[in-house]
Amino acid sequence: MNLDTLYSELTLKTDAKLVLLVLDGVGDIATGGPDSSTPLEAASTPNLDALTQNAAQGRMIPVAPGITPGSGPGHLGLFGYDPLEFQVGRGVIEALGLGLELKAGDIAARANFCTLNLDNSLEDRTFLRSVLYYQITRDFIPAPKANYVRLVINGESWGIYVNAQQFNKDFVKDFLTDADHHREGLPIPPVRPVNDRSAKAKKAAKLVQAFFKMALPVLSKSKPANGFLLRGIAHQPAIPGFEERYRLRPACIAVYPMYKGLAQLVGMKKIEGPQTIAEQFQRYLDEYHRYNYFFIHYKYSDMHGEDGDFEAKKKSIEELDSALPILLQKAPDVLAITGDHSTPCALKGHSWHPVPVLLTSAYSGSDKLDRFTETGANMGSLGVFESKFLIRLMQANARMFDKFGA
Repeated sequence: MNLDTLYSELTLKTDAKLVLLVLDGVGDIATGGPDSSTPLEAASTPNLDALTQNAAQGRMIPVAPGITPGSGPGHLGLFGYDPLEFQVGRGVIEALGLGLELKAGDIAARANFCTLNLDNSLEDRTFLRSVLYYQITRDFIPAPKANYVRLVINGESWGIYVNAQQFNKDFVKDFLTDADHHREGLPIPPVRPVNDRSAKAKKAAKLVQAFFKMALPVLSKSKPANGFLLRGIAHQPAIPGFEERYRLRPACIAVYPMYKGLAQLVGMKKIEGPQTIAEQFQRYLDEYHRYNYFFIHYKYSDMHGEDGDFEAKKKSIEELDSALPILLQKAPDVLAITGDHSTPCALKGHSWHPVPVLLTSAYSGSDKLDRFTETGANMGSLGVFESKFLIRLMQANARMFDKFGA
């Protein structure tokens, strides 16, 4: 029997409240000897520490040992979807997060401004990492072609869309390569089909290249933002709905479009408005009676990890901890606190290291640990497990499963 089928057959409907609190990229590594620490270990976290008194801890593998996950696979695993079975392009996630509707056959891409040298090589591929806002007021696409290809700009998130009515519903079945070498010093590479034998993917690649030909001249005199890169060019896949799969009414409280898009992809209700973690927790209180599963996302632990800024990552964890009592005014029946992946400061990027997780409920048991840290999680009763099982552990702690077998 398929394992998901078994879970579905065992699932009971309850009124339990479940919260998944994601500190993006919270996992880290200690370097420099026995006295070194991670940002999570160095942070002052009295509220997280208090939760550990009645909690189980462990470490999670987002995809498979040694594999470094992107944010998409990392979060889909947390939602209980096997990242190897459900692969979603970054562009689709970003587009949905911006509130844009994708039709069958549409393609979407994640884009960002970059700085190009005179020889068209990349000087800085992530220009907007250090710029809060940059606005282009000119329309890239002439009005007669507006229903053919269009570009949407919202802060640092762009979407490129091909109108589905121009093609059959199965227009794009194959992914395209990124228009991004993912490092400086090289020119923007042309987009190519992953499958060279797909005529429809070839047609899509030509459309994207035509878009570059139209758009780059408009930006050419706008240095430092005189170019752009595209990655995650994909179409929207079919994914089973979260509510049907788990019998939970889900809501997402996130700030950044990508995480809203991931939540929308599986059918969560996006709750718009909050900009700080304190506001997010307050909105949880306001919406408490409308939903019984909340995904709350906190970005800054990942952002500072990618900057390699140990102190800033530590402070971001402390900021979340200081706001945590707001959420605990209406403590859920099951609370899981973890990350979608590790982002060690030493690596300045995502990594393969297992992610610490804390799970607390009336039935979680206590590992009798004083703090929530990587070191403590290594000793916890949850052990090391794949992140796709976290939602199942949360359901079990909510008493949502009937007994299996006689």
